[in-house]
Amino acid sequence: MTSRTRVSSKQSGMTLLELIIASSILLILSTAALPVFKFTVIRAKENELRRELREIRKAIDQYKDAGDLSLIRTQVGSENYPPDLETLVKGVDYGGGSLQKVRFLRRIPIDPMTGHTDWSLRAVQDDPDTTSWGGNDVFDVRSNSTATALDGTKYADW
Repeated sequence: MTSRTRVSSKQSGMTLLELIIASSILLILSTAALPVFKFTVIRAKENELRRELREIRKAIDQYKDAGDLSLIRTQVGSENYPPDLETLVKGVDYGGGSLQKVRFLRRIPIDPMTGHTDWSLRAVQDDPDTTSWGGNDVFDVRSNSTATALDGTKYADW
């Protein structure tokens, strides 16, 4: 009975060659998965950047629409665009002198590419290709990142 239950020492474990082959296969598979994971993280940040830009631009458009309808006071020469992003967060008096205040953004979103709330701003009076803000109003926003996206474009051009 002891001869049947006893396992031979040759069959009790893996050989060194089998261990080397198994670990080599695992190494190759993990090396192939690493770039996929890296691109997944970058793609997620790019999607977040698009979402944040869309949110800010929508708030700017809502501010302009309210200004065009004379529901809020705007500065002369600003063409009814907000003077800065902070105005969209703090809010403005709404409805021609009533005590109602409207906010267009809850907070200034964080640029996922830079990790800061500093955005590159563009005024209506600025040239389309300029990288500096004129300071009169906020017509558009861009990322301050100088990096290149997965599609080959610059994040600052989005």
